[in-house]
Parts: sequence; C-alpha cells; structure tokens
Amino acid sequence: MSKIAVMAFSGGMDSTGLLMNLLADDFEVHTLSYDYGQKHKIELERAKANIQYLSENNIQVSHKIVDLQSAMSVFYSALTTDDYEIPEGHYEEEQMKQTVVPNRNAIFASILYGFALSIALEKEQEVKIALGVHSGDHTIYPDCRPEFYEALEKAFQIGNWDSNKISFHLPYIDGNKETILRDAEQSLNKLQLDFDTVFSNTNTSYNPDEQGRSSGTSGADVERILAFHAVGKVDPVTYVKPWPQVLEYAIKTEEKRK
Repeated sequence: MSKIAVMAFSGGMDSTGLLMNLLADDFEVHTLSYDYGQKHKIELERAKANIQYLSENNIQVSHKIVDLQSAMSVFYSALTTDDYEIPEGHYEEEQMKQTVVPNRNAIFASILYGFALSIALEKEQEVKIALGVHSGDHTIYPDCRPEFYEALEKAFQIGNWDSNKISFHLPYIDGNKETILRDAEQSLNKLQLDFDTVFSNTNTSYNPDEQGRSSGTSGADVERILAFHAVGKVDPVTYVKPWPQVLEYAIKTEEKRK
C-alpha cells in the first residue's frame, strides 16, 4: 500500500521543495493550487511547468487548480487588492503584515482537508496533508504557526467523520527557507532531477513585472535571495536586475533590520 499525501502547491519555492521531499520519500502526491486573485499569478504557471517537468521524467503528480477568485475578491490585502501597493523591505518588518490575506491558510487547509478525506475514503487508507510552512513566516503570518495548525487539526477532527484517517505533516515548521533548499537538494539528487530547472520553475516574488521577472524587492524576494546566498547558490529565477545587484539589496536590507 503506497503512502499518500495531499498538499497545497502554490508554485513557490517552499511548496516546490516540499513536493520534492514527498516524492523522494516515495509518496503518491496529489496537489492543489489556488487561484485567489493574487497579483503574482505567474506562480500558477510555474507550478504547471514543474508538473510538466516531472512528467517528462516519468514522475506523475496529480495537479488541480481551484478557482477562489470570486470568494476571495472581497478580501483586503496588498496581494489581492488592485490599488494596494506591495510593500518592500525585510520580510519580518511590520509593513509586511500588509501582505497577509485574511484567513487565507484556514481556507486553503479546509479545502485540502476535504480533498484528503475524500481520497482516504475512496482508497480506504490514511492520507497526510503536507504543508510547506516554516519558521521564517511565523513573525508576520500567524496562520503559519504550529499552534494554528494544532487548533485547526483539532477542529477538523471534531467536525468530520473518519478524521482518524487524516493527519497534518509539517516538515519545515521549525526550519526556514535555507532548510528547505538544503532538503530539496538532497531530494532532487535522489530523484535525479536538476535543481536549477526545478527552482527556475518557481515564483516567490509578490510583485513580478509583466514578463514574470521577480522584483527582488518584496519581503518574500529578500527572504528567498538570502536563503540561496546562505547555501552558496545563485537563484535560477530571472530578476529585473542581475543577481549581484539583487543580492546586494537583500544583504543591505537584512543589515538595516539588525
């Protein structure tokens, strides 16, 4: 009997690293991506590109895009509201709270739970809900903290029959983006996949340009750039400026915060 996991696959580096981790650990993986009207919708195209890359290498992953644009169009956030500018700076600075989408992860997790439970009932076996949340998000995003998922899992267990078949799997909850990259490198080596190809098919930037190039200035960009620098790699995604310049900006932004 195969191990089964469902996961939220945004097309960002965290969920992509998680996907590679699950595949390297021999899980059958079912992924959901969410179109919720996010300004960085290029991430959905990047997600599809990696699913295609996996398929070309004989690794089949179920992938569905869930349309939440209508429901979440009533939410107010810099990530979804047209006349609300994306803040720039370090990812732990106060202004980054503007990038919180109200109740987003609760909504995403609720859909994932229903999806996981449906698969568990159909296949008559246990299913894990895997999420790429990590400690780097804990300061700004309360819906990425362990106590949130502990409470959410308890609520879902109370509200569903057969909830004993479902459990949350949060392998990076005490780690950060550097942890994810180091883990992904090991997973990709095991899967015999190319690191740069996989991570070029991701988007972390909250404000990419019309060509899909990352800005290098949003808090999420800075966090990602510093993680690649920490592991001694050049980020393979395309930025609006050359790598040395975006790296310099990220390092200076980090130094200003300290």
